[in-house]
Amino acid sequence: MRRVTVTGSESTGKTSLARGLAQRFRTLWVPEFSREYAMQKAAALDASDVEPIAHGQIRLEDEVLARASGVVILDTDLVSTVVYAEHYYGSCPPWVYDAARERLADLYLLCDIDAPWVADPVRDRPHARAEIHAAFTAQLERYGAPCVIIRGDWAMREASAVAAVEELLSRK
Repeated sequence: MRRVTVTGSESTGKTSLARGLAQRFRTLWVPEFSREYAMQKAAALDASDVEPIAHGQIRLEDEVLARASGVVILDTDLVSTVVYAEHYYGSCPPWVYDAARERLADLYLLCDIDAPWVADPVRDRPHARAEIHAAFTAQLERYGAPCVIIRGDWAMREASAVAAVEELLSRK
């Protein structure tokens, strides 16, 4: 099983790209758990939400991975939980760092912040996109995760992502 995670700062097209890749490669995808969690909570998240989000992400990933074959596409993973916990609360539970490292994807598609910001009820940091993008870059480097930067207009993003996944799948 190969895992590809689409990741990055808010409003960079992750969900659309993950969904499109799953269709293109005729496979399953894992939606972002924290987004649904935040919408259901309907109040500001705080540090006490990090562990439930991490547990929920793991559960959702494991449910999809049990049914998938070949490749699965993830709309974020625990690396995102780590980045946002550090950004918002200054730290992350140690077990989440460890679980993120143990569950690293085979490929990360890091969406650049050159996409236009689109506001919604969950997004709150348009001014911090560069800082958060840098945090994703640094965390993926710390983990030694294979990463391709996805940038440009939608057609360029999609083409770059498809090429990266095809290259991954061509390796034995």
